[in-house]
Amino acid sequence: MTVIVRDLRPDVPADTEGFARVRRLALPYILFTADSVRHNAVHTHPDARYRPLVAEEDGEVIGTAQVLLAYDSPEPGQGLVSVYVRPDRTGRGAGRLLARVAEEYLGDQGATRLFSWVLDEPANRAFAERRGYERRRSAHFLRLDLAKATLPPLPEVPPGVELRSAADFADDPRPLFELDAETVADEPGDVDFEFTDYDTWVEQTWRHPLLDRELTMAAVVDGRPVAFSVAYTDGDGRYSSAMTGTARAHRGRGLAKLAKVHSLYRARAAGVTEAFTGNDTGNDPMIAVNRWLGYEICATEVRYARELG
Repeated sequence: MTVIVRDLRPDVPADTEGFARVRRLALPYILFTADSVRHNAVHTHPDARYRPLVAEEDGEVIGTAQVLLAYDSPEPGQGLVSVYVRPDRTGRGAGRLLARVAEEYLGDQGATRLFSWVLDEPANRAFAERRGYERRRSAHFLRLDLAKATLPPLPEVPPGVELRSAADFADDPRPLFELDAETVADEPGDVDFEFTDYDTWVEQTWRHPLLDRELTMAAVVDGRPVAFSVAYTDGDGRYSSAMTGTARAHRGRGLAKLAKVHSLYRARAAGVTEAFTGNDTGNDPMIAVNRWLGYEICATEVRYARELG
C-alpha cells in the first residue's frame, strides 16, 4: 500500500480520532483525545504556525506529526517536531515522510534549530540520528496504578494555607495564569518559554478539553494561588499531571506536593484508575516526591536537536 502524508483535517472525526489513536498506541504516557487534537489544531496561537500532519495508508491514519515554532520563546528560530507511528505500522516509510515534510515546512517558516523528543529505544534513537539529530537531555515517564496503589496519608494543611480547585477560579482564572507563567519560566529545558498573553492562555490552556478543573488543585495564601498541580483527564480513567509548581517566594514548604497528593485523592474518588507524570532524569527532588506518591518509571525519552542550514 502507498503511504501519503497530508494535513490533519480538524473537522473530520476520522482524522482526529485516528490521530489520537496513533498517539495512544505509540505514546500511552501522554493523554490524547479527538477533542484535544481538534482543540490544539484550532486554538494554537497563529504565530506558532502549527501544522498537525497525518500519514495515511489505504485510508487509515497510521502516523502523526505535531509541527510548530516555539513562538512564545524569547529566542527566535526554534522549531518543535514530534513524529509517532503506530507500533504495528512501522517499516512502511511513514515516519520518514512525516519528518521530511515537517522539517521542510519549519525551515520555510524560518526555523534554524529543531527539537524533538524520542522514546529511548534503539529504533527511535537511530531514526533521529540518521536525520542528523544529536542527543541532548532525557526525561522519565512515570505511572501510578491509582486503582491498586496505597497513597500516602494526606499531609496536614499548614496554617495560613487553604486548598482550592481550579473550578473555584472559574470567574477569574488570571491568578492561575500568573502562577503558571512564573513556574513555566523557571522550568529547566532546551527551550525557554514566556507566558505573556492572558487571552491566549485562556483559549489554549484554561479551555483545553483535557483540563480537569475539579482535580486541579492549588495551595492558596492570602487569597492567591502560590502552588498548584494541574490535572488532565481523558474520560477513560486516565489522569496526567500537566504541571506542578510553586511561586518562587513560597518554595521549600512542600505546597506543590500537598496540592498533588490532594489531587490524586480526588482523582481516585472520581474513578480514575491510572495516573501519569514526567520528570527530567536529573530532577531528583521531584522524582523522589513522585516515588513517595507511588509512581514508578515506565519509560524514558530523549531530547534531540538538529541545526538547519
